[in-house]
Amino acid sequence: MMTELNTGVVVTGGASGIGLASAKMLAESGRPVAIWDLDTEKSQRAAADIVSRYDVLALGLGVDVRNNDAIRDAAAKTRAVLPAIGGLVHAAGIVLVTGISDVTEENWAAVLDVNLRAQVLIVKEFLEDFKQCPGAAIVGIASMNATLGNGMIPAYSASKGGMLSLTRSMSDELGRHGIRINAVSPGMIATQMLLNSVDEVALDRFSQTTHLGRLGEPEEIGAVVKFLLSSEASYITGTELVVDGGAIPSQRS
Repeated sequence: MMTELNTGVVVTGGASGIGLASAKMLAESGRPVAIWDLDTEKSQRAAADIVSRYDVLALGLGVDVRNNDAIRDAAAKTRAVLPAIGGLVHAAGIVLVTGISDVTEENWAAVLDVNLRAQVLIVKEFLEDFKQCPGAAIVGIASMNATLGNGMIPAYSASKGGMLSLTRSMSDELGRHGIRINAVSPGMIATQMLLNSVDEVALDRFSQTTHLGRLGEPEEIGAVVKFLLSSEASYITGTELVVDGGAIPSQRS
């Protein structure tokens, strides 16, 4: 019988940042991974590195998760290489700074389609696979901005708030099949995207607004993702796990 310990996990946005850290943590525990990312070359490099480091099956695919046909094609290629699919990490995401005045139909849809809509489509595609895998589980990467107000990124904030509601909704149906689904809400994490986009003064300010006084590391999110996909979290579903170093409860500025 396939269990969560040896079933494959699909990781969207898996070629960098939190997605890549999650894929590596899962591979280190012995689980095969399929890295889906918009950048085909980066996906393939990441998969090759995981095979070399952890001696597990890994597949790297270029996938535009906004496109349902692309999802179906990638799912077929994933099934052909990996053993039974028993896990999903939806880490693919984009953020656009627009405020309200610069919101358009196009940029609003671009964010919601990747961050939120894609998770529904991917779960639908793999639903029968998950049903066949005892211990199957899903993790969506939300954000502390699902709770905090940030006027500069309305589409991103709405997509992550939507993910929390979607997690609770899907948990109701998926739980009948023994499939768990949860969301992880990271705070300020030292991904390359963040480090490249702000200066040291801003990074220091971000750090000091947390109770722990520092940014988080992608591996600290990956560890939580690995836990939620494991049998150690067998009675956890439909919930949000905040990993923000104390940013939400902080009153520091």
